[in-house]
Amino acid sequence: MSGDLPDYYFRVRENGAAVFRVDTENRHRRIEMDQIAVLNIKNGEVKPHGDRTLSSEDEAAISQWMEERRALLAARDLDDIFRTVDHLNLTTQWAQSKASPEQLEDITDTLLLTMHDLRSVLVRKKADRLLKGK
Repeated sequence: MSGDLPDYYFRVRENGAAVFRVDTENRHRRIEMDQIAVLNIKNGEVKPHGDRTLSSEDEAAISQWMEERRALLAARDLDDIFRTVDHLNLTTQWAQSKASPEQLEDITDTLLLTMHDLRSVLVRKKADRLLKGK
């Protein structure tokens, strides 16, 4: 394990993280993690843990982590969409070349409704963008 540990550790949770201050400068030379806050990435709320008061360094580290985390989550969302495009292409190929009539019967209505819903949303959003651009 590297000797240069970060000053803070963020344990990712569903909507944010629990924030810990990392301490390696103790007399036992152990890694100690002291929870200092809980944060919500969606609304930006930071709640100090217990009776704590966050220092300016704590707040700066939390703010930087939240900014980086939001960027990472946005990139993952976009990557998920590109993967969906790949899956749709693979599904098209499967339906054209490998699917049995029974398999197609099982999935056709659900897939058509899903694609219709997606298409409707995309067309409406595209129209909104075009109208705003004029």
